[in-house]
Amino acid sequence: MTATDNSPAQDIPALVTKLGRRSIVFIGLMGAGKTVIGRKVATALDLPFIDSDHEIERVSRMTVPELFSKYGEAEFRSLERRVLARLLKQGPQVLSTGGGAFMSERTQKAIARSGISVWLKADLETLMHRVAKRQNRPLLHAEDPHAVMQRLMDLRYPVYGHADIIVRTRDEPKETIAAEVLGSLVAHFNKHQNEG
Repeated sequence: MTATDNSPAQDIPALVTKLGRRSIVFIGLMGAGKTVIGRKVATALDLPFIDSDHEIERVSRMTVPELFSKYGEAEFRSLERRVLARLLKQGPQVLSTGGGAFMSERTQKAIARSGISVWLKADLETLMHRVAKRQNRPLLHAEDPHAVMQRLMDLRYPVYGHADIIVRTRDEPKETIAAEVLGSLVAHFNKHQNEG
């Protein structure tokens, strides 16, 4: 489902009730805005916000780039799976995940059991414009970051497409995108209630 409408404020209490113990889990590539939009959605719903990369850094006492450099991507992904599995037991909350997290089938299943997945879908130019401002993206430390990002999109977008909700993120105020996420969550729960 793709969002187009905004969520009326009166839907917020009902949305929190319908969410129950589940987490709202943001997925998408680096630069999609998972942390920024996630924080806005968490504030609107008066729920805790957790960035899984920050939690990984807290438990490992290393930065994500340091973990990649010292242990490699496979070890990092293993740690990421364990941290996310633990976090998903702590809902309700809003959870922002790293770009590769949803590529794990185990993580997808854990999110399906304990959360609602929201893919912030962005085009290549939007992502490149946003990530160019930051140097802490280990996967983009390459001769041609543009080509790396395109490869990541080709690989990951078909998997991200299994998310419960898809919202197109673009050059709009973060409040607009967050409102579209909330509207999509309301529509998602209403649809499933009607089907039930």
